[in-house]
Amino acid sequence: MEEAVRELGWGIKSHCEDKGTAPERVAAAYEKVKAIAHDGGKPGKRLIQRYHAELWILGDAIGEACWLKGHQAGMRRKAPAEGRIRVDLSLTDLLQLSWLAHLGFQRMMPNYRDFEIHRFSGEEDAKEGALAVSKIEAAIPVKERPFADLSDQIVRRRALIENWWQAGPKQLTA
Repeated sequence: MEEAVRELGWGIKSHCEDKGTAPERVAAAYEKVKAIAHDGGKPGKRLIQRYHAELWILGDAIGEACWLKGHQAGMRRKAPAEGRIRVDLSLTDLLQLSWLAHLGFQRMMPNYRDFEIHRFSGEEDAKEGALAVSKIEAAIPVKERPFADLSDQIVRRRALIENWWQAGPKQLTA
């Protein structure tokens, strides 16, 4: 039994230790199992029950420590790098933004002559594009935004959309 406990100790070191030490709960439970194995005594039903109880506590502590270690590693991996911002976008958002970015880039070029035309297919398409742009703008840190109030941008875009697709007898439709 002492050999099995030594094997547990090596497993704890390789899987649970963080910065050279095992979590307190794991270390305490391991010491109890080690003490039972060392003192041992006459093998019997009572000793087996003691082993079971202490091994269950040790297993629970090891499981929790491993989960926490893995969870922390996952959170670090998922977090954006220093000085970076992560934005979650759907495929629709990305497609809308790619067209809007392309059109914006074209308009910034000095030789742009408005040959290529891409328009929203309808009110819903325009609203999806506005939402995608708003998500990007919301990800910009407040101090770095080129506009004072994010809600003003959203309201202006909404007004553009509503004014264009508003039902009216003399208005042209897209």
